[in-house]
Amino acid sequence: MATKKKRRISIRIDMTPMVDIAFLLLIFYMATTQFKPPEARAVDLPQSHSQIELPDKDIINITVTKYDSIYVDYVEKRTIDIEGQEVETKVRIVKTTDTYNVSGEINRARAKNYRALIVIKADEKASFGIMQDVMRSMQENHLERFLIITDHEVEVGGGTGEEEA
Repeated sequence: MATKKKRRISIRIDMTPMVDIAFLLLIFYMATTQFKPPEARAVDLPQSHSQIELPDKDIINITVTKYDSIYVDYVEKRTIDIEGQEVETKVRIVKTTDTYNVSGEINRARAKNYRALIVIKADEKASFGIMQDVMRSMQENHLERFLIITDHEVEVGGGTGEEEA
């Protein structure tokens, strides 16, 4: 007696909608993600215990390297022409300066964004004299409110090394 074999019904899952959603999510995250802009120059920050959160925008960075070079960088809005249409976009400006002109560069940056916070990132090997000259130049031009960025000092027995001011 021959038994009849049951025919197996193959199951087919259509993956097209899932792939569409995956690509839409990928495009959404690529279009909306804002990455931290690279620093003008890499510096090794000194360590301290204080911890203040910095805002993400409206910052004027003054970077002092271990070779005593000074960079002023900030973001400003500019209108550019793309294929006949004027588009407003943000442009990062990085200028090299010296101790005599640093306050002038800061004032030019603040003229475009008066609410900008002045942040100083100085390498731990930068000379004391260059920092003194920068602060004196800022003080002479009535730029007396600023933050100095340091690394968070890791205490014995725990803690994280987050950036602080």
